[in-house]
Amino acid sequence: MLYRFLRPIIKFLYYILYRPKVEGKKNIPKKGGVVIASNHKNNFDCISIIATNYRTVNFLAKKELLEGKFAWLFRGMRIIPVERKTKDHTALPTAIKELNEGAVIGIFPEGTFNRTDEPVMDFKIGAVKMAHDTDSYIVPCALIGSYKLFKKRFIVRYGEPYKVKSDDLDKENKILRKKVTDLLLK
Repeated sequence: MLYRFLRPIIKFLYYILYRPKVEGKKNIPKKGGVVIASNHKNNFDCISIIATNYRTVNFLAKKELLEGKFAWLFRGMRIIPVERKTKDHTALPTAIKELNEGAVIGIFPEGTFNRTDEPVMDFKIGAVKMAHDTDSYIVPCALIGSYKLFKKRFIVRYGEPYKVKSDDLDKENKILRKKVTDLLLK
């Protein structure tokens, strides 16, 4: 309920403050399980995907977001917590369950903010594993530019949806990384 209440407010404020250009929004399937896999450079990246998407997005995010005074907000925004310090045995099964029920999962395969000079860092395998195990579409996404107030400098670019074609998840992970990189450099 909190998501449904806050999303229109978030979307309104986001479009006023950051004036994003959104490309490829039609590439997001209208129903069924979808993994949106994007580069990651800022705390606002989740908001960029939520505000430019017509479907409810469940994000895999660090469990620390569910601690402290804003925990209620992140719980209400459908965060699936990930324990990053140890092998997490609950986040992936939870996300897979959601995908099997037709949900959209947002994930940043880099696992943390990219503070390097490279367009993207190496991807962790989770996005392609979830898509493979659930026969869900992956929609690569590129967040381009900087979050400058009232400047038309930010682009959210959604790529063509596709399905994982082989059981070689390392190969599939490289394909996803290339697709996100290509969207960034387009």
